[in-house]
Amino acid sequence: MGGREIGFLFGQYKRLTRDFSGVLTGKGLNWGGSLIRPEATGFGVTYFAEEMLKTKGQSLAGKIVAVSGFGNVAWGAAKKVTELGGKVVTLSGPDGFVYDKDGIKGEKIDYMLQMRASGNDRVKDYADKFKTEFFAGKRPWSVKVDVALPCATQNELDENDAKELVKNGCKCVAEGANMPTTIAGFKVFTEAGILYAPGKASNAGGVATSGLEMSQNSMRLPWSAEEVDHRLHEIMRNIHQTCVDTAAKYGTPGNYVNGANIAGFLKVADSMLDQGLV
Repeated sequence: MGGREIGFLFGQYKRLTRDFSGVLTGKGLNWGGSLIRPEATGFGVTYFAEEMLKTKGQSLAGKIVAVSGFGNVAWGAAKKVTELGGKVVTLSGPDGFVYDKDGIKGEKIDYMLQMRASGNDRVKDYADKFKTEFFAGKRPWSVKVDVALPCATQNELDENDAKELVKNGCKCVAEGANMPTTIAGFKVFTEAGILYAPGKASNAGGVATSGLEMSQNSMRLPWSAEEVDHRLHEIMRNIHQTCVDTAAKYGTPGNYVNGANIAGFLKVADSMLDQGLV
């Protein structure tokens, strides 16, 4: 779903209810939308990966990063990784993936928007324009990288992909898409002891910024891009810390899956108890 669909839905909501509120997010900037919203999930997963690396005394600066997809999430991730000093070297689509050893930055990141808007749903156009390597029918997890950010689709990173990443020295995997890693792939990362974050925690930036959009609507006060980005960064830092603290508290330090699952369950369960719903 894109901005056009949100526009139609919001217009009908207003027509039926005669109410203008933030019930739908991802709105157009001239009718209640928020800056940073399109790239928010990609920004968020990048901030989360940065916090993960900090637990090992590292950062994204100087890291080589594999990103899958070329839509909003991948676009946001490529922008923020580059801003934080990392180098994104892959993008992918249904037709395969591109490897750009010089890094995806500047006009190359801008071109991702043209690719998405074209409706062609292929990443080979990037390889043709910038004369980079293209691997038809392949996924980008065989490239030697420090960090992997799966930002495309569900089950795009399987057991064999996970083994390739581990073999090539990948230190951190943070999910930008919804459930992109299979259970078998997750087990490989866990057994290898590398940093791995599930999407329910690391890709929360989009939903978080939807909340920030609703806050702006309630106040009738649009924030600058810098303000939204700052608030998003704080939210992702807090989510990361909650995962770390909860995992440690329940006997599995460093396990982001357990930390995210337990923290999420407790938040819902405790709220239901407080409200007399159980």
